[in-house]
Amino acid sequence: MSNEDITLTAGDAEATVTPGNGGRVGSLKVGGVELLRQGEKFGCFPMTPWCGRIRDGRFLDGATVQQMPLNSPPHAIHGTARDGAWRTARADKREAVITYDLVAPWPHPGRVTQAFTLTEDALKVTMSVETYDSSFPAQIGWHPWFNRTLAGEGVQVGFTPAWQEERGADHLPTGRRVDPLPSPWDDCFGMPGGVDVTLTWPGRLELKVASREEWVVVYDEQEAAVCVEPQTGPPNGLNTHPRLVTPIEPLEASMTWSWRRL
Repeated sequence: MSNEDITLTAGDAEATVTPGNGGRVGSLKVGGVELLRQGEKFGCFPMTPWCGRIRDGRFLDGATVQQMPLNSPPHAIHGTARDGAWRTARADKREAVITYDLVAPWPHPGRVTQAFTLTEDALKVTMSVETYDSSFPAQIGWHPWFNRTLAGEGVQVGFTPAWQEERGADHLPTGRRVDPLPSPWDDCFGMPGGVDVTLTWPGRLELKVASREEWVVVYDEQEAAVCVEPQTGPPNGLNTHPRLVTPIEPLEASMTWSWRRL
C-alpha cells in the first residue's frame, strides 16, 4: 500500500484523491474546469473523529474528560485525520479506498476508511470509523472548499433548512434553534430529511451536495470559496450529540456531489 495521489476519471470528470495529504479530495475537474479551491486551504478534507470545534478542546468520554490539542484556540477544530497520512487499500480508474489509523492525541485506537466512487456526473464519498478496543464518541464530516467563481460566474447557494443552530460569540452552538438567517454564514443548519444544498454558477454548472445526515455547516465568509459541510452532528457534538462507535457497530456516513451543465 502507498500514499501516492490517486486520479479517478469518468467521462470528462476527473478527481484526485490525496492519501498522503490528509486523505482529502485534492481536485475535482468537470470539463477541465476546477471546482475546488487550490493553494494552502484546498480541496475537500475529512473531518473525523470530530467535526468543527470542540469547546476548549474537551469532551466527556464515558466518565473521563479528554483534552484535545487547541489547534484553533481556545478550541480544537476539525478532528485529527486531516493532518495524517492515509494509506491506499485499493484503487482503479473510478474507485478508491483509503484508510487511516487513529493515533494520539486521540485516546482510542481505531480505523477510518474512506471510499470514493466517480461517475460521469457524480462523486460519492463514504466514511466509516471503527474501534479496535473500547467504544468511543465520534463524528464524521467533510469540509470542501468550492470555488466561489467559475469562469467569472459567482456561485449561488440554495437550500431550505428547518432551523439554524444559534451561534454564540465563541462560534459554537448555544443549544437554541432559530429560524434560518440570511448570509453570510459560518453556521450549522438542520435538515431532518437529509442534507440537500445546491450550488449554482449561472450559465455554467449546478452542483448538488446531498447526504442522509441532517446536519450541514455552510461557510461563505471567505472571498475565494464557499464550504458546504455535511456531518453526523453539530459543532461541539461530541459533548452535545455524541454518536458512539462500538466494537459491533461502526459510525458510517456518506456524501454525494452530483452536477449538471447549464
